[in-house]
Amino acid sequence: MSKQPEEIFNFSATSDACVKCGKCIPVCTIHNVNADEVTSPRGFIDLLGAYQKGKLELDKNAKDIFESCFLCTNCVDVCPKALPTDMVIEQVRADIAEKFGIAWFKKLFFYLLRHRTTMDLLFKLGYVFQSCGFKIKNELNSMTPRFPMPIIKSGRLLPSMTKTSFLNAHKEELIDNGGKRRVAIFIGCLGNYNYPGIGEGLLTILKHLGIDAFLAKEQKCCGAPAYFTGDFDTVDYLAKQNITYFEKFIDEVEAIIIPESTCSAMIRVDYEHFFHDQPEWKARALKLKPKIFMATEWLQHHTHLEHLLASKGKNDTLVTYHDPCHARKMQGVYKEPRNLIGQNYTITEMSDPNQCCGFGGVTMQTEKFHFAQAAGKPKAAMIRNTGAQVVAAECSACRMQLNNAMYEADVDTLFKNPIELIAEALEAK
Repeated sequence: MSKQPEEIFNFSATSDACVKCGKCIPVCTIHNVNADEVTSPRGFIDLLGAYQKGKLELDKNAKDIFESCFLCTNCVDVCPKALPTDMVIEQVRADIAEKFGIAWFKKLFFYLLRHRTTMDLLFKLGYVFQSCGFKIKNELNSMTPRFPMPIIKSGRLLPSMTKTSFLNAHKEELIDNGGKRRVAIFIGCLGNYNYPGIGEGLLTILKHLGIDAFLAKEQKCCGAPAYFTGDFDTVDYLAKQNITYFEKFIDEVEAIIIPESTCSAMIRVDYEHFFHDQPEWKARALKLKPKIFMATEWLQHHTHLEHLLASKGKNDTLVTYHDPCHARKMQGVYKEPRNLIGQNYTITEMSDPNQCCGFGGVTMQTEKFHFAQAAGKPKAAMIRNTGAQVVAAECSACRMQLNNAMYEADVDTLFKNPIELIAEALEAK
């Protein structure tokens, strides 16, 4: 990025640079479900400029507007001036959090993200008692509430809990697959606690490739949920913990591979933005960056996995691929998962695989869930129209959102991370 931090986070400069061409409007996720000029990219940055110039009070109405953005980056992707609308909104949310505070349930969630031991314990208890309050749908790794609950919409599909997290399921920190090469795995919170098949699939792939797997057991949450909510104290803590930990082993591994686009984008891209005013930590984050990869990206370009998969032949499963916003638009990763999956499965593209699924972060999934539901409906329809048995995306946030959207629309398609599909192909007889 050519812009300096003082330019990026100058709301007035961003607002003044907008030429109001309107190219962002048709692709804006929130504007498509709430057609109001204020909840559009040019509306957001116009209001941000007014706020910085002292012409707009950061009141509850402004708070509601700035919290309505999905941060999908579609607007940045099409903007002729590449205005960083997502980044300035992330910054103003820190001002919002400072002025209005953070809701109790978000504080609790972010506390758990800071304290993995407590999280481990709560998830174990949750696994034991989840069937009391939820109907479990094992085929979807999901569950629905049996009765009305605070924050949770009735009938909503949520990720179910596992008996043992992925990281805790393996006592050894280093899994020896031959010793010639070694990578570290950053699994992400949803992959660790709710969808452990992703991590197990990654271990299967590395076993077939003869690459040692270092399970970075002291990893913390990447910080993305707190970053998108404006809890910068939590982001600061988690990011510094991760950077310090990664530095201890980074020279001993070829890469840190991450099968989650949001986690990868946070560590690889957003740490740099977050530490724009902390030069030492920004430099440390940038030093790690060359070894941070999305899993399919690294497997495609740095191993012989493609040829290994080709030797297995194709099966008759039809797969459609959804492009997570944090993969394609933020990291340019979209060909790699398709290429690897396409060796063994038939891929049928939906009408707009690049359209945001509507996850949008913690606030969107709680206080503004009606927007997330509205954004999910067209994606569910696209998936149904492909006739695919499986929809894949390298993102567990998308998995959570799309599973709920498909459940509400009665779409009979399973969601699998591409890593899971690849592992299944390798293990097929």
